[in-house]
Amino acid sequence: MHGLNFFEQIAIWSVLGVSILGLLYAVFLRRQILREDKGSPEMQSVWNAIKEGAEAYLRRQLRSILPMIAILTVALFLSVYIVPPTREALERFHGFPPDQVRLIVGLGRAFAFVMGAGFSLAVGQIGMRMAVEGNVRVAAAARTSFPDSLRIAYRAGTITGMLTDGLGLFGGTLIFIIFGIAAPDALLGFGFGGTLLALFMRVGGGIYTKAADVGADLVGKVEKDIPEDDPRNAAVVADLVGDNVGDCAGMAADIFESYEVTIVSGLILGLALVAITHDLKWIVFPLMVRGIGVLSSIIGTYLVRGQQKAKGGTQAMDAIFRGFLSSATISVVLFGLVALFYMHEWRAWASTTVGVLLAIFIDRLTEYFTGTEHAPVKEIVKSTKGGPATTILSGLSVGYESSVWAIVTIAATILAAILIYSGVGNTPAEQVAYILYGVAMTGIGMLTLTGNNVAMDSFGPISDNANGIAEMAGLTGEGRQILADLDAVGNTTKAITKGIAIGSAVIAAVSLFGSYMVDVTNVQQQLKVASEMLLSNTGIRVSMPKVFIGMLIGGAVPWLFSSLSINAVSRAAGMIVEEVRRQFRIPGLMEGKVKPDYARVVGICTIAAQKELVSLAVLAVVTPIIVGLLLQVEALGGFLAGIILSGQLLAVFMANAGGAWDNAKKVIEDEPRDTAKNLGKGSERHKASVVGDTVGDPLKDTAGPALNPMIKVVNLVSVIIAPIVVQYAELNVGVILAVVVLAALLVWAIRKSKQEAPELAK
Repeated sequence: MHGLNFFEQIAIWSVLGVSILGLLYAVFLRRQILREDKGSPEMQSVWNAIKEGAEAYLRRQLRSILPMIAILTVALFLSVYIVPPTREALERFHGFPPDQVRLIVGLGRAFAFVMGAGFSLAVGQIGMRMAVEGNVRVAAAARTSFPDSLRIAYRAGTITGMLTDGLGLFGGTLIFIIFGIAAPDALLGFGFGGTLLALFMRVGGGIYTKAADVGADLVGKVEKDIPEDDPRNAAVVADLVGDNVGDCAGMAADIFESYEVTIVSGLILGLALVAITHDLKWIVFPLMVRGIGVLSSIIGTYLVRGQQKAKGGTQAMDAIFRGFLSSATISVVLFGLVALFYMHEWRAWASTTVGVLLAIFIDRLTEYFTGTEHAPVKEIVKSTKGGPATTILSGLSVGYESSVWAIVTIAATILAAILIYSGVGNTPAEQVAYILYGVAMTGIGMLTLTGNNVAMDSFGPISDNANGIAEMAGLTGEGRQILADLDAVGNTTKAITKGIAIGSAVIAAVSLFGSYMVDVTNVQQQLKVASEMLLSNTGIRVSMPKVFIGMLIGGAVPWLFSSLSINAVSRAAGMIVEEVRRQFRIPGLMEGKVKPDYARVVGICTIAAQKELVSLAVLAVVTPIIVGLLLQVEALGGFLAGIILSGQLLAVFMANAGGAWDNAKKVIEDEPRDTAKNLGKGSERHKASVVGDTVGDPLKDTAGPALNPMIKVVNLVSVIIAPIVVQYAELNVGVILAVVVLAALLVWAIRKSKQEAPELAK
């Protein structure tokens, strides 16, 4: 807290208090949810199978990733200890010898890494468990009340949202209180820990859920013409488990790390302005904004409820969006007050407000391309008359177009940051610093409503699970229609939050790109590099062959990453198809006299998902290190530019195409069944839509969302290793040996990813 005035100190402690308030709100909601009725014995039987499968998966996942966390904890410590301490670290720990400063900051970064990983894991695991607790209660409430089922589903998801808000803000604020202006050194570890765990949970959960989903749909719906969650299908429990480990645990960890990373980049870029203005308001403001966001999310999420006499998906979507807009309005007003009375300028308010508007616009844009009421999904529904081929072509078209408008929206947002801070600063370098700070504040503003965003996302799998539990338990009548409506809304809210997550990933990555420029320049200045050769003065010159090579490699990495993850789903889904077919041949199973072996399919999904965790993480961590050591810092900057652009376009395409295919299938399933007129379930149009949905499943729920944390892992690794790359610019025997070892590790990871899990080889 050194250097802060009395008001700033009170504000920081208040922000810490607000983070604890967010966590207490999560506890309050948990008690509310657990008091609700769990329904009939049949519902609870299905629910227990889902709960056991999800918890078994998470236990195995934890065992798989702990060794890598231990290795990287040591690596994070060494990333500080083998380079000279930063100016900010020397100032914060004034009076300590440089070696002791390196030790303190190195231990701080390592501890922050473990804390970030632990918080990300906690958000995913606790949030998923609460989603599992909520789904059976939503199914039970739907028997009598639409408003109650909507309220339970949304508030169960809000628990995850408030854990994301509360733990992210608590960790970031605590590190700032301890390390002061040296906080970014430790926060890099905090952000990297959260991001790496999000990558693990996104990849593993995505492979699990989509392998089960694809296998269940292809055999159950297409081959056997039975309902989606028919209890005779051996893959349905694994499918319902997958919704939780993929969309709840994975997405929560994903948005949590975006929340952390924007704080990291905001403080790093804020420090650049502190060096210019000698005013600490630039690093206090982001934390105050985040505190406001937690308060507004608490109010907005509690306002979401249905009308007693109303029902239907439109009414549910309106209620959720009304809560979102309420939080947004409260946030913007309070941002303005802080900017006016504390910052004494309007630009910080404008930047954060642009971020809030960006979140709302992406929300609307994604709903347009994936919602059942709009032209793109209606066009896919129409294309199903031509069979699977035209259905897939129509969905591809929707995905490609949505990527264009998403990138234009983000480009316009960055342009707004440029215009807001245009002309501020006395030199070109200072002007760039202000603009990059504006971009970072846009990211801070965009994720202000993290509590709402995560609640919307978790609402999807909770309502999907509730619908599945109701079908397997034999619920009929109005209750089933209520759950079907909520399920359709959940598909749209999941797509919306994927869009927000991807957009925030790009804004965060651009902010980290600016942080990379600042960090490299600071290290170069410490090493007495000539002024004209500083990265802040030369920029990232694409005309330089090495930089262009770096950009090409960066652009290619998301495609390799997506290929490996989709291939993993394909292999696992193929095994599940064979297993489900085998079980359908068991005498008495189709007649309902024999229960399928759900545990066998759950085991296949679990093993297949765990196999990919380390290899895909190695791809994200090792690639930037190799590029940096071989081609140096400017080329590494080109690599980051390539991966941001390519990853953004690819992620939006996959997420929106998959979401549109999924909702097109649901539109057809809601039609009155009439195979003679080619309508409804069992029709040729329905079978074509199922094929489109199964193609889109690994795109929208595995590869696309996993690109978000992958992009940020690469950016954070680049920022962390930048001082090392600058210090060891000369190619010597040690550097060459390190590159060879890392390249061999990368080849091993790719080959391992392509191999079938030995436990399942036949």
